[in-house]
Amino acid sequence: MPMPEIGDGDVLVRVRACGVCGSDVHGYDGSSGRRIPPLVMGHEAAGVIERVGARVKRYAVGDRVTFDSTVSCGRCEFCRRGAVNLCDNRMVLGVSCADYRRHGAFAEFVSVPARTLYRLPGAMLFEHAAVIEALSVAVHAVKRRQPAADEAVLVVGCGMIGLLVVQVLRATGSETIIAVDVDAGRRELAKRFGAAHAIEGHADVPSAVRALTGGKGADIALEAVGRTETVIAAIRSVRKGGTVTLIGNLAPRVELPLQEVVTREISLLGSCASAGEYPACIDLMASGRVAVAPLISVTAPLEEGPAWFERLHKGDGGLMKVVLIP
Repeated sequence: MPMPEIGDGDVLVRVRACGVCGSDVHGYDGSSGRRIPPLVMGHEAAGVIERVGARVKRYAVGDRVTFDSTVSCGRCEFCRRGAVNLCDNRMVLGVSCADYRRHGAFAEFVSVPARTLYRLPGAMLFEHAAVIEALSVAVHAVKRRQPAADEAVLVVGCGMIGLLVVQVLRATGSETIIAVDVDAGRRELAKRFGAAHAIEGHADVPSAVRALTGGKGADIALEAVGRTETVIAAIRSVRKGGTVTLIGNLAPRVELPLQEVVTREISLLGSCASAGEYPACIDLMASGRVAVAPLISVTAPLEEGPAWFERLHKGDGGLMKVVLIP
């Protein structure tokens, strides 16, 4: 690939680490339709500024940075009110769809707008900084309906995002966190990160949650899988008037128990990407309130990327986050 070009408001970043997202794996097998070749994928990254555009004043060559994967226009109604994740002209690094192609960070260099940059603390490892993007998704989701300390919160799915959600909930004061997953190792990680209880995913989850909450159900559920079964479990596990925040989108369509949602007055919230949460994420990691090292399964050279993509595609259950190093 040729060296990426930069505009006056862009910077060229020498990539030092880039994480493999589940959406990248779906791009690898073509199932998402949002990574049409030829494309450099990768959007969970960090590195060092190599070159700056003529109008860039706040950053300099040599700065250690990460960057938001969302490239918003800054002009539309949503951008003007701070909802950059809903930008009418939104692009995402490492994504190619019918509307645009934006090369990403599985490469030695990537071009990004300076307005998407965030400086990294000097002590933060680049491979840890590559998880900030995923952490921002978790922080944004929790903010959609911020729990009070005494509210019971259910997290359905303890993959990468679910385990980060557990940590964010704990860091922001939640005292009763209930985690659900089919994998015993991930349930143990959830408890290590602050979950008070962990339920086996094949169990009768709503009954188990009611047993842990005095019969009423959880106040809030965050669903981080995106399948019919897990969405229904989340809805049936919250109390009357409870809230379910939907983060996972594994399946493009799911069935919904509409009558239960209506008659029990359940609030359903969608949560997409992030909207300015990067500084909070950097602070959570730098202060030690969120630990990402236990979530990184492998750090490997970029040249080995195809082999790791194949393992992820085949569903290697032992892998959580793979970080590639150019």
